[in-house]
Amino acid sequence: MEDILSHIGDPRDLARLDYSALTELAAEIRKVIIATVSRNGGHLASNLGVVELTIALHRAFHSPHDKIVWDVGHQCYTHKLLTGRYTGGLSFSQLRQMGGLAGFPKYSESPHDVFNTGHASTSISGALGLLAADRLKGGDQRVIAVIGDGALTGGLAYEALSHAGQLGLPLIVILNDNAMSISKNVGGLSKYLSRLSMKAKYQSFRRGFDALVKKTPVVGETLYNVIYRLKRAVKAIFYTDNFFVDLGFEYVGPINGHNIAQLESLLSDVRKLDHPVVVHVITQKGKGYKYAEANPSAYHGVGAFSIDEGIADPNTGRSFTNAFGEAIVEAATRNHAVAAITAAMEHGAGLAPFKERFPERLFDVGIAEGHAVTFAAGLACQGLRPVVAVYSTFAQRAYDAVIHDVSLQQLPVVFCLDRAGFVGGDGETHQGLFDIAFFRMAPNMTILAPASKSELKAMLDFALSSKSAVMIRYPKSDCPEECGAFASPLKNGRGVFIRRNNAPICIAFTGSLYTQALDAAERLASWGVAADIYNLRFLKPIDEDYLAGLMNAYTLFVFAEEGVRSGGFCEYAASLAVERRCHAHIATLSAGEQFGGLGKRDELLRINGLDGESIAAFVRTAIAKNDRMAE
Repeated sequence: MEDILSHIGDPRDLARLDYSALTELAAEIRKVIIATVSRNGGHLASNLGVVELTIALHRAFHSPHDKIVWDVGHQCYTHKLLTGRYTGGLSFSQLRQMGGLAGFPKYSESPHDVFNTGHASTSISGALGLLAADRLKGGDQRVIAVIGDGALTGGLAYEALSHAGQLGLPLIVILNDNAMSISKNVGGLSKYLSRLSMKAKYQSFRRGFDALVKKTPVVGETLYNVIYRLKRAVKAIFYTDNFFVDLGFEYVGPINGHNIAQLESLLSDVRKLDHPVVVHVITQKGKGYKYAEANPSAYHGVGAFSIDEGIADPNTGRSFTNAFGEAIVEAATRNHAVAAITAAMEHGAGLAPFKERFPERLFDVGIAEGHAVTFAAGLACQGLRPVVAVYSTFAQRAYDAVIHDVSLQQLPVVFCLDRAGFVGGDGETHQGLFDIAFFRMAPNMTILAPASKSELKAMLDFALSSKSAVMIRYPKSDCPEECGAFASPLKNGRGVFIRRNNAPICIAFTGSLYTQALDAAERLASWGVAADIYNLRFLKPIDEDYLAGLMNAYTLFVFAEEGVRSGGFCEYAASLAVERRCHAHIATLSAGEQFGGLGKRDELLRINGLDGESIAAFVRTAIAKNDRMAE
């Protein structure tokens, strides 16, 4: 096959290719995506599903003058390849690597990335804002929001659709319908889109008829406009079962999302409309790679894998996610009131085993985290013990529901936050650095941070017996090996010593930093510096008398936290030391006030001073500083 992709430095280069070459280009792009993701990890199935759609978009529109906003953004790889990032300074081969290409749209990378995304359901709002601003400035840009049917389960998308219909601006919404978000789509919207898709024969006839009318000599365009207005009038009277039409959108589709010629022709017509339009496109998630086609959920976000053999079983290994999955199944076996709620993250949150055992107690609400929390509050009001399993970064979207519907009512909802702290590969939008800070301020909230599998299980059991809300946060990493200290029972507001030899120095850590704290203590020991290690366990509430007493027992007390400093545990601990007039020197290590970045978790910990080597160096510096202060 001729190497076509290497000659595409800009979307304008697509114009010189015929449809045969474009088909070859699509196949080449799929090979590049599969090969790159197999090495670097990333989002595979979603990107394989939109290759032809992306090519057609860049043929019909003129980026970056015309703006394309990708919802979530985990389907933007083809877009990046067509906009000058296949080779060069930001090479696609460095996808998701530190200093390399982001796996999501990032406007600092390219003028073709016009709006940063990473969370679902934001594209229509952002695109509408871009379009409204352009029109206020007298511009003529076309703005396109590409949103999946999964992301359309989020409430923000409906707020934006309602406003777009009200404004009447020529916003173009591409509804990428693949019957999937991450896990298989559920709910009324999915069924509704399926009903619309059944009308494909009518839509095919309509497109053929329109094309025929346009070709009519002399009067073709005029006749087409008359028929178009007539169809609108007829639909207004008889055709009232299309949600998008009722909101004020023209609805076009469904259309085959893998036919470049048909897509380009339709999008070129849509480009001329002067009112909002929804283009309903049917695609196959994972297209072109047999393993991803057969199991698109498993191939949504993947680590490195063998192209020939596929990914390893995602349910194996000793990750915190798998530990949670085992713990909640055990808890639900003992207690029939335990229910689990997920926001389209059944596999990612570790709930697949729970669903297999207790399908009637697993509720997948779609990409609707706020609803998940308030729904859980309703379950709790009826005596159930709901567990909301969600990534830390997505819990941000449910903050009001946590405060208003759970905390205020003092309801016993359990929140299990996966991917807390630094998250490798996905960049700024997916870091879990903020949960400690913004949930510590919530009244009636307990926050726990396990350091091991046994601690996670004990904390879940503790949470399920609590009379108010409990949040358990854990990282995307392996669970450390167990040790004797982890087996000690939980005491409210207190942690546990992992190592205690009455040393003059103590390193206290939030659970996810256990491995790093242990490494730091071993490095210090090799330098002749003894340090005790204290696992905080509880980040709220805190037995303040006990913690103040601990701090007073040491010359130097170091707190290490995998979260932002502002509002976090380190800030609280330093304040407590001042308030209680502790004589120990208090030093704190945290992520700082930032969004994190691109790279593996170990790399991110290192550059933020939270790996074992950096913690040890920090302690040595603090010792030297303390000695100088004592002189």
